Amino acid sequence: MKIIFAGTPPFAAVALSALLGMEHHQIVAVLTQPDRPSGRGMKQTASPVKELAQQHGISLLQPDTLKAESIQQLLRELQADVMVVAAYGLILPLAVLQIPRFGCLNIHASLLPRWRGAAPIQRAILAGDSETGITIMQMDAGLDTGNMLLQKHCPITLDDTTQTLHDRLAVLGAESIVETLQLLELGKLHPQKQDESRTCYAAKLNKAEARIDWGRPASELARAVRAYNPFPAAHTELNGTPIKVWRASADSKTGLPGTVLATSRAGIEVACGEGSLVLEMLQKPGGKVVPAAQFMQGLPITAGDRFGTNPA
Repeated sequence: MKIIFAGTPPFAAVALSALLGMEHHQIVAVLTQPDRPSGRGMKQTASPVKELAQQHGISLLQPDTLKAESIQQLLRELQADVMVVAAYGLILPLAVLQIPRFGCLNIHASLLPRWRGAAPIQRAILAGDSETGITIMQMDAGLDTGNMLLQKHCPITLDDTTQTLHDRLAVLGAESIVETLQLLELGKLHPQKQDESRTCYAAKLNKAEARIDWGRPASELARAVRAYNPFPAAHTELNGTPIKVWRASADSKTGLPGTVLATSRAGIEVACGEGSLVLEMLQKPGGKVVPAAQFMQGLPITAGDRFGTNPA
């Protein structure tokens, strides 16, 4: 089959790599986002998908929009059988969805219809879900509303961060799209409609929501620390010093929310609205992520100190 691939971040690059390993299939073009400023120097940086496409000498397209007739005509001329989409970042107009012979297939990192939208991995962790997965979906004009072609389940462990879960789902997504294309060739796919009664949406993340509200239960805050790792990073402040929290666990001690109850080599225990949160890995501006004991060598913290309590 002739395949157009559309994707941008590392999650998508894992899928593209798997497709490149399939026999009797040809990636005729890759769509990816335009280069963006990145890093401390804000230099124009190619996406992981672009870098992989260039390594394999694949035709590359980086339009700002897919609404223009000129880019749509280019896609028609490729005469692709299918387009595979993974975290591309641009809306596909209906005209584009109809260009490939078998339409466009999306690799979505949740068990649809749960967590439609932009941040399904983070929202699943925040909600305390025990599992998530991959859905290969036939794209339509809606937001993750198309028929489901294949689903694979993945447990969410109590230690999972967004990064660790992302990495497992990226591999699972790659395996799933390969299996889906094999079934498509054999005519063995059985599309299933989504159950609209089970729908929920995974809103895009913003930095403000990652500010720790010490009035919330410790169990929720522990999940938030995991969900916002690596972006946008759970954060708070102490005496005007911004602090990022990269690992924490919930405990049952009580006190005035935001108050340091105790410190030890294991962590800094802070009272929450319910229970307490033990801060285990932290970072101050310009510093490295370090264990609590090392962190306190550079910023002394004692019982009775108070972390910022005002929510974002």
